[in-house]
Amino acid sequence: MSPWILASGALVPALAIAAAIGWRGRIGQRLAAYQLAGSITVILLTLLTFATDQPSLTDLALTLVLLTLPGTLLLAVFVERWL
Repeated sequence: MSPWILASGALVPALAIAAAIGWRGRIGQRLAAYQLAGSITVILLTLLTFATDQPSLTDLALTLVLLTLPGTLLLAVFVERWL
């Protein structure tokens, strides 16, 4: 097993915890968990790029980086306005 696969596997529990908090936490915790899950996912995709030697996953990670912050801001506006 390559070290890239082991590092990717080590991030999966952290992503699961962020998803659980995003599912069941209070509103402020959900926003923070959403941002944390996006960051962990970007790192996970980058590690999988090195593990599988697929450069196309880097494009997906960069796209996720560019969309995570506006998505969080839109979610915050929705929460403030409607909930």
